[in-house]
Amino acid sequence: MAIDDLLDEHEQSERVRNWVRSNAVGLVVGVGLGLGAIYGWTWWSDQRYAERLKAGDAYQALVKEAEAGKVDAVKTKAAGLTEGAYAALAALDLAKTQVEAGKRDDAIATLRAAKTDDSVLAPVVKQRLARLLIDAGKHDEALKSLADAEDAAGIEVRGDALFAQGKLDQAREAYGKALSKLDVAAPQRRLLELKLGQAGGKAPKSESAS
Repeated sequence: MAIDDLLDEHEQSERVRNWVRSNAVGLVVGVGLGLGAIYGWTWWSDQRYAERLKAGDAYQALVKEAEAGKVDAVKTKAAGLTEGAYAALAALDLAKTQVEAGKRDDAIATLRAAKTDDSVLAPVVKQRLARLLIDAGKHDEALKSLADAEDAAGIEVRGDALFAQGKLDQAREAYGKALSKLDVAAPQRRLLELKLGQAGGKAPKSESAS
């Protein structure tokens, strides 16, 4: 090996040692922060998991009260579930219990207050609310709550509100659109076809045949 090569290696080694000495504190802090971040993430994940388990247990307790028809107990337990999917599920169960107890207006208030960004539960909350509003004769409010509905169930309920208003042409259009979004084997097709017929329409043979 040439002397120049040895000098270069020695110089490089010295530079590395000097850099390490100069940045030792930074390296220790960096490693510490990295380990801290890992620990923090693990702790946060564990906490979230524990919270989900706790919320799940609370929701199961609520379901038992709902099955027993205990409106006040369900309402109390629902108040403790304020976030996530369990909050929306609790609102739906509370509203159902209230309806069964003859407290439709309370159920409407419950569903109006329910807030969720869940792509599955949000439409269900709107549809349940709209059905109760239709039952209460508040057809315009029902239509407003479903103004942006694009799924078959939401459009069907919109048709129900229009039918209740006597707007048969628009109801037929809504029912027809809802049918177009369903598979030919979908179990709810038969009911939709009956509604369409009641509104003065007729499902195409290709759709009604099964």
